[in-house]
Amino acid sequence: MSLLRTLMLLALVVWVGGIIFFAFVEAPTAFHVLPNTELAGNVVGPSLTKLHWIGIVCGLVFLLSSVAYNNLKHAQTRLLSGIHIFVFLMLVLTCFSQFAITPRMHTLRAEMKNAVTSANDPRAAEFDRLHHWSERLEGGVLLCGLVAVVLTGRRNST
Repeated sequence: MSLLRTLMLLALVVWVGGIIFFAFVEAPTAFHVLPNTELAGNVVGPSLTKLHWIGIVCGLVFLLSSVAYNNLKHAQTRLLSGIHIFVFLMLVLTCFSQFAITPRMHTLRAEMKNAVTSANDPRAAEFDRLHHWSERLEGGVLLCGLVAVVLTGRRNST
């Protein structure tokens, strides 16, 4: 059971820590240090995709380990606890960002790169709108992740 608890906490820490590093270190640094937003986007975009895949794997590891832990330790425990709901929500938000928003942003970015764009270009406005949604979703994943870490820590301490 110690291995399952370790996997649960490690999965959450890796996922939440990755989001914190990405949002507060990598992305701001890339946009500050690199000479233009295109180059910064070339760093941040693929990094976000990798972070999403890390999150998806970590979410699945957490859920599988947690369900196994519950079944071994508390046979009477409900299958879905609050922690499971938060981690499931993290997975849903991450998958929506990765499979619905990110591909559209990549398409728009490629179209704008190969065309002369103006300040009034609707593609730029759409890209900005999607970018704001991407940030909101990532913030939601972070918030849910912090709650899940706290709840997991409290659950495992009893």
